[in-house]
Amino acid sequence: MTRKILTAAVIGALSMGVLAVEAQPLRNHMRERIAQRMQERRAEEERPVDLQAIAPGARKLTETYGTAKGQAIDIYIPPGARDAPVIVMVHGGAWKIGDKANVGSIENKLKYWLPKGYVFVSVNYRLLPEAMAYEQAQDVALALRQVQDHAAEWGASDRRIVLMGHSAGAHIVALLSSKPEMVGKSWAGTVVLDSAAMKVSSVMDGRHPGFYDEAFGSDPAGWARVSPMDQWTPAAVPMLVVCSTKRPDKPCDDARAFQAQVEKAGQAMPVLPQDLSHADVNRTLGQPGAYTQAVEAWVTQRVGR
Repeated sequence: MTRKILTAAVIGALSMGVLAVEAQPLRNHMRERIAQRMQERRAEEERPVDLQAIAPGARKLTETYGTAKGQAIDIYIPPGARDAPVIVMVHGGAWKIGDKANVGSIENKLKYWLPKGYVFVSVNYRLLPEAMAYEQAQDVALALRQVQDHAAEWGASDRRIVLMGHSAGAHIVALLSSKPEMVGKSWAGTVVLDSAAMKVSSVMDGRHPGFYDEAFGSDPAGWARVSPMDQWTPAAVPMLVVCSTKRPDKPCDDARAFQAQVEKAGQAMPVLPQDLSHADVNRTLGQPGAYTQAVEAWVTQRVGR
């Protein structure tokens, strides 16, 4: 009996070894496919936008707003701009990656708003580990103030500016809107595209990805300083909050809690849940459909005042 068991064990071990050898090429193939898809996505994100196909006669400027490498903005100006409304877009990327020229962040928005006569500004800011979330918000505050100060030079209005951000960028714009004194001058409104960091202490007290520790640190006092819900006062800039209903961390719950806080103070904060992935909340904005129309209606209401 013992010999039979040992024989079976040996055969089993040999079989497992054969299977492992046979599985290795499959694992290598899967890794190669994943690497290829990532490379393709990176190439797509870095693809130049055809500005003239979007709005013939439009032009693009790039300006710096500080001395650090990441402190720069791209300004897209439609032909004949005069007292034009402005959208200022802040990209996401876990506070550590991303770029103002990423196609997924700007192309559909340019296609929608540039032909409508909007000036569109896309913002870069210092990333982790060079700057944590609060310092990144200070960067975006400087960029927004530069847009306000120089809007007239681009045929735009300094009173008709809407700030917009996705993911980490959504956290940043929500913080600035909650505490507009960081900018020093108000603006028309802010569109928050799927932030899961409205109440930073709640995020940090629960299970969370490691990059949140990099962005927010370990000090609860620091969490409050960088938390939109903790910094909000009735002096805040009005916000429209878009949230994905597909995310497992349920950002719409945070959005509703923030909305209740604002409404308790007698103000409005519309929440727009979308049956879209986190990435598609950003990427599809500007494509034809009810989602874009809802955001446009709110933006138009804000810049029309």
